[in-house]
Amino acid sequence: ALQVSPNGHANTAKRPLMDKGVRYVLECCRAMFNHAAKRRHLSPYAENPFRTVEIDRIPIEQARPIELFTAEQEKAFLEECDDWQFPLFLTLMLTGLRPGELSHLLLPEDLDLETGWLKVRNKPKLGWKVKTRNERDIPLVPVLVEVLRRHLGDRRVGPVFRRQRFLQVSGPALAGNRKHLEQELSRRVENEQTTRATLLTDKEKLRIGQRWWQEIGAVPEDRIRIEFMHLTKKIGLTGFTAPKMLRHMFATTLQEGRVDPLIRNELMGHVAAGERSAGHGLSMTAVYTHTRPETKRSQLEEALTARVAVEFARRWLQTS
Repeated sequence: ALQVSPNGHANTAKRPLMDKGVRYVLECCRAMFNHAAKRRHLSPYAENPFRTVEIDRIPIEQARPIELFTAEQEKAFLEECDDWQFPLFLTLMLTGLRPGELSHLLLPEDLDLETGWLKVRNKPKLGWKVKTRNERDIPLVPVLVEVLRRHLGDRRVGPVFRRQRFLQVSGPALAGNRKHLEQELSRRVENEQTTRATLLTDKEKLRIGQRWWQEIGAVPEDRIRIEFMHLTKKIGLTGFTAPKMLRHMFATTLQEGRVDPLIRNELMGHVAAGERSAGHGLSMTAVYTHTRPETKRSQLEEALTARVAVEFARRWLQTS
């Protein structure tokens, strides 16, 4: 049980360790009370009881420490990448995307190489949403723009990153933009419904959507993890099994590059559990602070200048 002081705050002096699963349950409870309060399902002036417990400050029992690549390991990892893996993992390294976000990038709406911006957008009609539901725009450093330009060739629609066996495939399923894909998925759901005596559940609709992403050739999140593990095994780092580590590296690079906290928050798409307000955790100042796109770009480019991945990408463009 959590120890709560009379003033309603978690007891930091005798704070117990907490299992990760228990913490997730508490975060869900806090989120549900926030949802109920916003929709006035609670009594007037009722407070969220889970807000008084400093859930985010309670240490996790046996939490596995995050290990990051050294500069030498980052170089070795990239050297092992083939021409299909390299653009994919370079994008994770230089944008901080979650693997699931990368899997669901679509052309042309989510990637503008002319202006150098990547857009992370919810796609509810295609059965996918951002983890925090927070959409965001990420500037691309020039070398990544060139790598992606070469990766895409003359392709202008479909998933940005496709499975290897789809690289030489072009057909109706790959020929449409987001609106076309939404219409086709809607048609498939309707066709499936006509064969059923009962209404399709949300879970069944989600399963149809997942199959649709596979059919248009999108790289599954699981495949990204498998490819990551194959590469780390080749360079003798069998303990590195989660590609989200690259997101930790991106965040660390921003920190070491002294990128403004508000910009870091926006680039990472972070939001505290149970909260949906922009800049939550950075005080009310965040509500009144607005970041110009050029400021976000300049700080990101400056922070990434010293990354091994950036220099390696330049050499890759020259030699591949």
